[in-house]
Amino acid sequence: MTEQHDQTGLIDRQIMWNRLISVVEEQAMTLQRTAFSSIVRESGDLSAGVFDLAGRMLAQAVTGTPGHVNSMALAVGHMLARHPAQTLAPGDVLITNDPWLGTGHTYDFTVVTPFFYRGRLSAFFACTSHIMDIGGVYQFTDSADVFMEGLYIPILKLVEAGRVNRTLMAMIRANTRNPVDTEGDTYSLIACNEVGCRRLERMMDEFGLEDLESLSSHILETSRNAVLTEIRRLPKGTWNHVLTLDGYEAPIHLQASLTVSDRGIHVDFTGSSATVRRNINVPLCYTLAYTCFGLACIVSRNIPNNAGSLAPFTISAPEGSIVNAQKPAPVACRHIVGLMLPDLVFGCLRQTIPERVPAESAGVLWGLNVRGYRSPRQIPGDEFTAGVVTTGGMGALPSRDGLSATGFPSGVRGGSIEIFETQSPVIVWRKEFRRDSGGAGRTRGGLGQTIELENGIDQPFLFNASVERVRFPAKGFAGGRDGAAGRLTLRSGEKLAGKGLHVIPAGDRLLIRSPGGGGLGEPKERNRDAVREDLREGLISPDAAKDIYGLMD
Repeated sequence: MTEQHDQTGLIDRQIMWNRLISVVEEQAMTLQRTAFSSIVRESGDLSAGVFDLAGRMLAQAVTGTPGHVNSMALAVGHMLARHPAQTLAPGDVLITNDPWLGTGHTYDFTVVTPFFYRGRLSAFFACTSHIMDIGGVYQFTDSADVFMEGLYIPILKLVEAGRVNRTLMAMIRANTRNPVDTEGDTYSLIACNEVGCRRLERMMDEFGLEDLESLSSHILETSRNAVLTEIRRLPKGTWNHVLTLDGYEAPIHLQASLTVSDRGIHVDFTGSSATVRRNINVPLCYTLAYTCFGLACIVSRNIPNNAGSLAPFTISAPEGSIVNAQKPAPVACRHIVGLMLPDLVFGCLRQTIPERVPAESAGVLWGLNVRGYRSPRQIPGDEFTAGVVTTGGMGALPSRDGLSATGFPSGVRGGSIEIFETQSPVIVWRKEFRRDSGGAGRTRGGLGQTIELENGIDQPFLFNASVERVRFPAKGFAGGRDGAAGRLTLRSGEKLAGKGLHVIPAGDRLLIRSPGGGGLGEPKERNRDAVREDLREGLISPDAAKDIYGLMD
């Protein structure tokens, strides 16, 4: 009887766990539907989750990005350190965009709402979204410290006992070029958590729960043990890898030493480049986020993401290194380096379990960030600012081709060109797969894109470039070819740097060629029908089919 009761209890907890995941997914979808920022609404640059009273993440929404989710996993603990649970009341809402206590840069607002059930504090809901403009310098890589990167909000009460902090809202509106959108996004974050609270209340009523303590223990313990079980199946030892990035004024070297033991996996970044004067430095919270994501992709991809499943993964990095930037280092473009960390982790794991590890990917998103005037008058108030996410190719996997034009590892989706064109006079004349950009191999790397832009009026416009893989393309392995390097040029022939603010002259066009992912295995071992299909679809050229893949018919 006891055994049957225990089994019934286990089934009930699993059902409630799944229900909790659906609660936070609805929370995230509310944020995506109500957001003003196109990068949130169209591309899903957000995160949402529910946390226990100790600030430990119990469930995250599938909708969202690893960088937001895994760094937000620490943010609730920071919030509680500043505003302990006993000081919070129903109707309170906390906010911050502190890069070191939130998700790595000031462009992300993180909002935390305490959930009270029948008058008793029972959980916390948290969410994050990217704000399109928070003031500061326009050229992303120009900031020399974090104080140049826009409004910096410490951990504050945005709402207290149901009353919005009007002073803080006025400060937010006054420090952005898009006050309506930024205020709207802030309210969308509040609404997102409110929906989570309502759905959790309904769930607790349905299952007759007084609190989440037992469910929390089950989720965290089960997840941690499941990850440790997977880790203990791995070979034990230490493996090292170095990854070289374009950087800004000089190449950047990322170095990792990965140690697998029965207690977990530890990644040490000693030997990585020092903090640089441009804002591609990374706070440790964001380094942790993408390191854990890279490890989870290989080791525990089928285990839900929460504080328990993340616990066996630990990191260390010297203070002042580019992956452990100290305040007030400039960090607005921390994704430039942070998104490359999964490839660094994969480089270590490839030496011990190559059958699970993909080739290198394009990594960093290739955003179309443009600015200019809507008419020849060029008067204040006549400006436009628009942006849309575009992507490169994912590295080939051991069992299948890499995805083309995908946001891996960020999880951010490519945005709508039609919406981008409604925000500015800039016209996108061409957006297509970039032929031959995926690294050749037994399994092929994903393709990048070719995109062509021109101002629709007889005026120049500004293009803010902040991309990677221009000098150092994604590597192929085991005989696979490298992916194509990215390129930025004008149609007139001038080559543009991968980082910086570029003037696109009137009548000329900007040509963007995003990088492809690396290939895996010898290209001539690729399935012949797959080569023919790639040729038929225009993904590879006839010359590549013949000379690289050895297709003779």
